[in-house]
Amino acid sequence: MKRFHVHLGVTDLDASIAFYSGLFGAGPTVTRPDYARWMLDDPRINFAISQKCGADKGVEHLGVQVEDAAELAEVYGRLKATDRPVLEEGATTCCYAQSEKSWIADPDGVVWEAFLTTGDSTVYGESPDLAGLASAGATANACCAPQMQPATGSSCC
Repeated sequence: MKRFHVHLGVTDLDASIAFYSGLFGAGPTVTRPDYARWMLDDPRINFAISQKCGADKGVEHLGVQVEDAAELAEVYGRLKATDRPVLEEGATTCCYAQSEKSWIADPDGVVWEAFLTTGDSTVYGESPDLAGLASAGATANACCAPQMQPATGSSCC
């Protein structure tokens, strides 16, 4: 069964954890100094927040999390059928998790990921370049989403 994913950039992690814990009626399942994640069944969502260096606040990216390789292949097939560029990242570490993932941007530059989480990680992870996918309207500073690299080549993560 698939799970909707939302990742928000926040200004004050502790205040946001308190707010979303109250809203969801449960504390996060993962907390780190710069990150928190709720894996909720009602509503069925993987909701993450992070306070990363220079990242935009608000929605960083959206996604579909799957539970097995067959679901991942199904969602990958849907991405490819949209006739938009797909970045097949493959095995990666992101948001303190090991995952297999691909990325796409909608016609307005909203970044989406499709992913299968395969394990936990002790590090936040790296992010690939999304410049070929995201339009000018996409989030340029999202820290978990693949990065549109500045001219200097530096990354916020």
